[in-house]
Amino acid sequence: MGLCVVIGQEQSYSLDELLDAGRQFIQQNLDTNIFENHPEIDEQTAQEWLRRIQSQFNSENVVDLAAFRSAAYRLVPLLESLKATRPYAFWLKSRLDYFDVAEQFRVTIPQPKPEPGRPTPPRVNPTPKQQQTVWNRQIEKKPQPAGSAATVAKLKPLFAAQKVPPQLIWLAEVESGFKPSAVSPAGAAGLFQLMPQTAAAMGLSLKPADERFDPEKSARAAAKYLKYLHDRFKDWQLTLAAYNAGEGRVSNLLKKYKAKSFNGIATHLPTETQLYVPKVEATIRKREGMSLGQLSSR
Repeated sequence: MGLCVVIGQEQSYSLDELLDAGRQFIQQNLDTNIFENHPEIDEQTAQEWLRRIQSQFNSENVVDLAAFRSAAYRLVPLLESLKATRPYAFWLKSRLDYFDVAEQFRVTIPQPKPEPGRPTPPRVNPTPKQQQTVWNRQIEKKPQPAGSAATVAKLKPLFAAQKVPPQLIWLAEVESGFKPSAVSPAGAAGLFQLMPQTAAAMGLSLKPADERFDPEKSARAAAKYLKYLHDRFKDWQLTLAAYNAGEGRVSNLLKKYKAKSFNGIATHLPTETQLYVPKVEATIRKREGMSLGQLSSR
């Protein structure tokens, strides 16, 4: 299948549906007894909770994610306790520091003062510079995932073969914590969390066996997709934003705000993407000693 048919990594349900689910989750489920009231979970219940958390990833306000921090940390061990829900635990566990960083911004970004007779406006989103500073500090204290060295050494040549900087192999740490069986509630899967449409467009088979769970095949597909996105956006920050949020969303925001760089649209991207791009850069800086601007595919 040709590269021109790539749909992108957008979620499988509408933003309105996600935001509505997120609002309902905050109103109905974020109480201190949520997990005490549900000591046992099944796969369907886990998916519902995770979809509600992911809805907040798709909103635009980073600070609001802090409200989910306690729930996310409590949910991980419950997901890990059942074989059926363990793949979701890997997905959520690799994103726990999103909640930590959101909490840091909740503390440091002041709450705007409401005008008389009007509701309190939300906090402004952190700037790209603020994001990068916090993420550099956050990742600096984070150990390399156990067993990842061998995987990195094995998969780097596959990225290089696609003329993609091999240092970008560390996307696997950000996306899945180097867990090949990781699955998101939106349907992304594998080391590089490829959505079904993207995987198929990059030549992977989903049936009878889902090749996204094969580390080498997933790496080839991810590298191929990154190369396609970079050929389009000519910038690694925008490429990563498109990988996470979808190329259509990034392209539309660039047009809407007449921007040419990630910084020009960063605060208008989904919460996860605002956190994702600086996290990837901080991870590559920590693991490889390089910034995104220093990467070369040659």
